[in-house]
Amino acid sequence: MSKPVLKASDITDELRDEIFELSSNATANYKLEREIAAYIKKQLDVSQGETWHVIVGKNFGSYVTHEKGYFVYFYIGPLAFLVFKTA
Repeated sequence: MSKPVLKASDITDELRDEIFELSSNATANYKLEREIAAYIKKQLDVSQGETWHVIVGKNFGSYVTHEKGYFVYFYIGPLAFLVFKTA
């Protein structure tokens, strides 16, 4: 399994590591991108409070507003992950 490769972040190291672990688990257990995203979002909503947004895919554009300190963009293999929280 590939290790996460960080591209951009505004997040604590601890939360980043939690998201990396959730994402690695999701890619190991699910095949569909929407299932991977749903798993990560549901876990974060429980552990970190609502409202999280998770986008997973091989090709997407984005322009988002996020809560300060709650944004991370990274890759695991060919999949890009955009994870952020809004107020």
